[in-house]
Amino acid sequence: MRLLIAMMMHETNTFSPVPTDLQRFALGPGEAPPRGDAAIAAFRGTGTATGAFIDLAEKAGADYELALAAHAAPSGLVFDEAYEAMSQTILQAVARGGFDGILLDLHGAMVSQSHEDGEGELLRRIRAIDPKTPIGVAYDMHANVYADMVELAQTVAGYQTYPHVDMYGTGVRAGSALLKLLQGQAKPTTAWGRLPMIPHIMRQSSLDEPNRSIQARAQQMEKEGALCASVFTGFPHADIENAGMSVVVVTDNDPALAQRLRDELMQMAWNSRSQWVYELEPLAASVARAKTLNDFPVMLLDHYDNAASGGTMDTTAVLAEVLRQGLRNVAVFAILTAGGARSDCSGYRGPSAIASGRQDGHATDAAPQRTD
Repeated sequence: MRLLIAMMMHETNTFSPVPTDLQRFALGPGEAPPRGDAAIAAFRGTGTATGAFIDLAEKAGADYELALAAHAAPSGLVFDEAYEAMSQTILQAVARGGFDGILLDLHGAMVSQSHEDGEGELLRRIRAIDPKTPIGVAYDMHANVYADMVELAQTVAGYQTYPHVDMYGTGVRAGSALLKLLQGQAKPTTAWGRLPMIPHIMRQSSLDEPNRSIQARAQQMEKEGALCASVFTGFPHADIENAGMSVVVVTDNDPALAQRLRDELMQMAWNSRSQWVYELEPLAASVARAKTLNDFPVMLLDHYDNAASGGTMDTTAVLAEVLRQGLRNVAVFAILTAGGARSDCSGYRGPSAIASGRQDGHATDAAPQRTD
């Protein structure tokens, strides 16, 4: 058995001015994203989906190639030059041929200057070269799913935790299902669908309801026989057509079961739609309330200026309000200075247009949209 493994990951905040060039996907300054043996050395033994793919391949006694391991922190649109350089590295490996299966570690919310469906575009290009080799994909829970991201692959699995602690486990789920296919032990059948809702990022934690119960049900489905059951909460900081929630279920040669399980998860999400809305407290009120809490530390987070979601961390609205109200014993972290590495982003004020999230106008309990 011979496997091709590749990683090309980016969570794109289309509202962010932080540039996303090829250097951001490298492991260090002045480097290119690692390939081949260097990529294997960097990601073997890590808690990533790529690390899981490596372990699965070696455990199965498979010959494998890691074409590329590219990962960038959230930021703005991926430059076309970077997207083309990374995708061409993967496509060149595909074109060499001789692989029994392909395992991809993708994010699911990559937007380049030319392609709002970065992962779907990659899969389309792979299929133009190789229409037949089975593909397994691991996605982030925050994937904004387009049809080709699912329909051009045989197995798809997404993170089931946020904060994300199951990247490795997701690689195992996606990779194991593909290996079962290659070994003649399973015939994956998939159903997926989208919901007309964009859950607020501050309501997506799998430690809180409603996502805790929904993800728990997806995990139970896998224990009951589904190959992969994934609920993608979506990444709302993206001004693209398919931003929002979706569900993908993969079963063993049972499309009717896949559809039934998909519909169950979609209905759970739709029935709880009001809980996905984040009620934003005015900043002045938050700071005033923090001032009265003296028995434990209080954290004030400007989430929309958060580097982990593509923000520039150069806004001082919270600090200004803290000073105005005269709070004491305050520590301030991560304020970008004019001479900082990202001084080109000075003056950025954040994606206020989506600060309150978005709800669809539906007011009934009708069945969510499906894609069979």
